[in-house]
Amino acid sequence: MRKTAFVIAGLAAAASIALVGCDVQKTQEGHVQMPKYEVSKTQEGDVKLPKYDVDAPKVDVTTTQKDITVPKVEVQKEEKTVTLPKVEITPAKDRDDKKVAEKK
Repeated sequence: MRKTAFVIAGLAAAASIALVGCDVQKTQEGHVQMPKYEVSKTQEGDVKLPKYDVDAPKVDVTTTQKDITVPKVEVQKEEKTVTLPKVEITPAKDRDDKKVAEKK
């Protein structure tokens, strides 16, 4: 559980560093010309979006081995006798209520 949390935290940190380390360069201007409408269209619309080149940083995520002290827990087992319920089911077509009454 802790290992998963550390991995997720590491990935989140790497992603935030990657976003901060991006180099963005605008390579083309953009413009939007909306069409004008009256009862009939008087002008055609033209949309040109800007272009960007994005160079993302290189991110290496690795692992390392480290010796730490952890508690050692041992579990011991013992045998005990317990009372468990026992259920017997007799289908309705095989049931004889007289036999059931005699068993009681």
